[in-house]
Amino acid sequence: MNYIITILQIIVGLSILNVWLVQKNKPTKWRGGNATTIVEEFKAYGLPVWMCYVVGTLKVALALALLAAILYPELKQPAALGLAILLSGSVLMHLKIKDPMIKSFPALLFLTMCLIIAFTG
Repeated sequence: MNYIITILQIIVGLSILNVWLVQKNKPTKWRGGNATTIVEEFKAYGLPVWMCYVVGTLKVALALALLAAILYPELKQPAALGLAILLSGSVLMHLKIKDPMIKSFPALLFLTMCLIIAFTG
């Protein structure tokens, strides 16, 4: 089971880093509303731009902590739960602007993975 949890940590950690550091200015089919960048997505949700930077910093830090938790297991639960809280917010924002449910899929999937990581092993 430990190997599965480690694989989930790698998937979640690298995926969050990809979204916030590599894909941040690229359009994807998962973005809220008609946004083509992360900043536009936060605007579509009716959130201030500064919140994008706060959430982004938290998500990147928690993703790095989740990866570091492979070697430092005491970081695993706090990092996974922190990401789960932020990902819950992502799902709620999609619902707020009445996005099609498919747009919430990645956030819901990673939220589920984070809860499995936090409460297993």
